[in-house]
Amino acid sequence: MSQIDGEPGVQDFVEVRLPAAGAYLSVLRTATAGLAARLDFTLDEIEDLRIAVDEACAILLQQAVPGSVLTCEFRLVGDSLKVTVTAPTTDGKAPERDTFAWTVLSALAGEVDSSVGEDKTVSISLHKKRGGPVAH
Repeated sequence: MSQIDGEPGVQDFVEVRLPAAGAYLSVLRTATAGLAARLDFTLDEIEDLRIAVDEACAILLQQAVPGSVLTCEFRLVGDSLKVTVTAPTTDGKAPERDTFAWTVLSALAGEVDSSVGEDKTVSISLHKKRGGPVAH
């Protein structure tokens, strides 16, 4: 399935913006599960992706500017879901890649990357393919 709705050739995406606070992460977990289900991910893959998105947000919230907005963009591409979580941060440092949290992200989501914008906005990107390696 390459399209949920819309014209052929238009890439499907959903963007969710919410306060950068842990109390709102359940909204992203629900959105993640719903979109992954639309792509026919297995229940285990859906749960892995929910946990990965939650972990990526937790990493960003540690350094997010108080009162700022966390943005999560979901891109549906063929049999995969690309999720990018972004937040303005106080120090503009990319997440350490040699931590347990990064290892968990990589195991659950497949491809993981991060970037830092000139305005100290930090992004973490996850790319989960349906039928990919299982972390269990």
